[in-house]
Amino acid sequence: MANRQKENPRYNVVSLRITDAEKAALDEVMRRTRKSLSMVMREAIVLYSHELTLFSSTPRHYI
Repeated sequence: MANRQKENPRYNVVSLRITDAEKAALDEVMRRTRKSLSMVMREAIVLYSHELTLFSSTPRHYI
């Protein structure tokens, strides 16, 4: 097996606590799209960031 380096390595880990209902919703999205949780969340981040730039001239900051 050759020593391959990843083209886009990911070193950062983000964790959060979610409700059972939120987890069930994520599980359903994963099942329907046949994507991993990581891919679903990456796509959600991209969509959310596009929404912020499309609908607001100044970025909103949430706590």
